[in-house]
Amino acid sequence: MNHAQDFTVTPYAVEGEVDYDRLLDRFGADALTDEQLSRFPQPPHPLLRRRVFYAGRDVDRFTEAANEGGTASVVTGRGPSGPMHLGHILPFYFAKWLQEETGAYVYVPLSDDEKYFAKDLTFDEIREATRDNVRDLLAVGFDPERTRIVVDTADADVIYPLAAEFAKDVTPATVEATYGEPPNVGLSFYPAIQATHLLLPQLVHGRHPTTVPIAVDQDPHVRLARDIAGKRRHDVEKPGALLSKFLPRLGGGGGKMSTSDEEPSVLLTDDREAVREKVMKYAYSGGRADVEEHREKGGDPDVDVAYQLLFYFFEEDDATVERLAREYRDGELLTGELKEYAAERIADFLATHQSRRPDGDVSEAVAPYRLTEEERGRLRPDVF
Repeated sequence: MNHAQDFTVTPYAVEGEVDYDRLLDRFGADALTDEQLSRFPQPPHPLLRRRVFYAGRDVDRFTEAANEGGTASVVTGRGPSGPMHLGHILPFYFAKWLQEETGAYVYVPLSDDEKYFAKDLTFDEIREATRDNVRDLLAVGFDPERTRIVVDTADADVIYPLAAEFAKDVTPATVEATYGEPPNVGLSFYPAIQATHLLLPQLVHGRHPTTVPIAVDQDPHVRLARDIAGKRRHDVEKPGALLSKFLPRLGGGGGKMSTSDEEPSVLLTDDREAVREKVMKYAYSGGRADVEEHREKGGDPDVDVAYQLLFYFFEEDDATVERLAREYRDGELLTGELKEYAAERIADFLATHQSRRPDGDVSEAVAPYRLTEEERGRLRPDVF
């Protein structure tokens, strides 16, 4: 079978069962080594030690700066086109862990303009999604002194002049080779805006190592920003990256969780009953056709979505994760029991997350996380 033709991974489409090792060859990224893992704060976050974040670019520069008390930053963003689900939020909780453990700055760009270019949505719909998404980002619990949330259209006074400068270093051929032929000139220009996102912490705080924890389909954005940074080597370093596998969709099949799937996604606003119903009804099972066969032959946790959700993020204790896998393979643990456990753990996480979600006017809640006037002054050209 020609696996090279079996899947598609771009910033705008993920189709088929992804071969993550082959994808590294295609993208030219490096798998994380045990030695690199040992340089992160110990014990490493579950997403690291279980190799959900499995590859990267210039990881050593980031960990060296963080370990030596130097300036380091993390950039991970969101395209606000609708409500956020479990797969969207994991990189932000990981970024919060990095911030807590290393003191890194965290920059969170929201690309509302890109979603307008790429989706059949009005700006009013996108702005509504942006406000809703910001509530979930604030619920993560970032340090407002070391976190900046940037919205492209709301912060156009600083984003656009920088993007215009970077756009001169990007040819149409490069955009087409990286993303395919853009359907409109907005998406042709967007890579320059994305590069601005990834270089923004250095433009505010000076040259320093940056890492971008993202799902592997977003790596083309990093590669293009690295090309731009390489042409401006005296101003900024090339941004690094930590690349993750996809949180599996409930229906299985090797893709990623998406609100456009046939089966529903678990949304960050779902209550306990909704989580249980979705997991019990839709989560793909690695179990057998009936209880008797399952008791005899056991299940396969490697394809069971309920188990994979626990493994990725929602069960922190490694011993418990290993026990669940062993009992499932042995037939001692049934599919329904595994789903019940996963649903409870996910619902517990969401209940805590939702309790921190700000009510009322979101503009007031986000104000401490916006760029300050002093920071804007460093970024914004003084024309008059």
